[in-house]
Amino acid sequence: MVGTTSDYPAPPRRIRLGMVGGGQGAFIGAVHRLAARMDNRYDLVAGALSSKPDIARASAAECYIAPDRAYDDFREMAMREADREDGIEACAIVTPNNLHFPAAMAMLDAGIHVICDKPLCMSVVEGEELATKIKQTGLLFALTHNYTAYPMVREARDMVRGGKLGNIRLVQVEYPQGWLATPVENKQANWRADPTKAGPGGALGDIGTHAHNLADFVTGLEISELCADLSSMVEGRLLDDNVQILLRYKNGARGMLWASQVAIGHENGLKLRVYGDKGSIEWAQEHPNHMHFRPLNGQPRLMTRGGAGNSAAGGRVRVPSGHAEGYLEGFATLYTDFADQLSARIEGHIPNAEAGLVPGIAEGLNGMRFIEAVVASSERGARWTTL
Repeated sequence: MVGTTSDYPAPPRRIRLGMVGGGQGAFIGAVHRLAARMDNRYDLVAGALSSKPDIARASAAECYIAPDRAYDDFREMAMREADREDGIEACAIVTPNNLHFPAAMAMLDAGIHVICDKPLCMSVVEGEELATKIKQTGLLFALTHNYTAYPMVREARDMVRGGKLGNIRLVQVEYPQGWLATPVENKQANWRADPTKAGPGGALGDIGTHAHNLADFVTGLEISELCADLSSMVEGRLLDDNVQILLRYKNGARGMLWASQVAIGHENGLKLRVYGDKGSIEWAQEHPNHMHFRPLNGQPRLMTRGGAGNSAAGGRVRVPSGHAEGYLEGFATLYTDFADQLSARIEGHIPNAEAGLVPGIAEGLNGMRFIEAVVASSERGARWTTL
């Protein structure tokens, strides 16, 4: 079996990790912590897990963070950790979107590498400032588009870019959910519907960016123009909860993207179809270990994660074929690939090739430009808009 974790040499020590956000009542923070622990590459030693001091301290205690390294403010954490000989080397930012930029800048200014949840920030202007800072400091930056780390997604990327589908003609990507089909009042729903915390896109920023990034990652195609219609179908909702976009690519291909959080009956239906002049592929997140490959004038094939005939592109495969592997493992692979990058820098050697697949500032900035173009197109009555 290719790509197992045993294929990679053990590093001399774990990376010291900090976290901003992700305290009690948060969802994604626990996911990041589990992912960081899965391959035993990190020690979570510091955190500013909440802006509320009592919750920050209680959350840190639950994560076995020492009291003197439980902070109320991420700026204080950045400064104090930078002054410690055993200070954090990387920091995961798992806050609502409006805090991604200031938290990332604080860490970069303190010389700390960054792992940031998506979308990158609140605007293209912020994204460009982050890109400049990263270039100036030379620090590492990862954006956790976790679906790019699923083995069959990386296999799909290798097939498309290796020419097995021929010239790409059509790209269809969708991401339907139904959890916001009615007014919902809870911590996770509230900030996603608040433009001061989520930014200009609701479903667009939350899951539309995943769909956009997945299609980009697999195909490598660049969007030239898009025509978008954003809808807020639940009365009183300030941001979109349904996104429909037509896409034109620079190579002449056409595409469609649909993202919705009001699609009743759907749970997490991210799906990608790519059609070329020699064949097609189809992958669905809710069945992550399988991918349909349908070659022109050939026998259709159901490919399986870790199955016979797959390339090395599938990456890390932690359990035997036929056993479920998906969401948490995708996050874990990004964390481990980032650890490979950072360990290689610390130890002075070349990282594994897979480490270069981790989304970074370029993908984040591309996502922000996508969001702004979609919003602009919709506001102008679904007019074609250059990206």
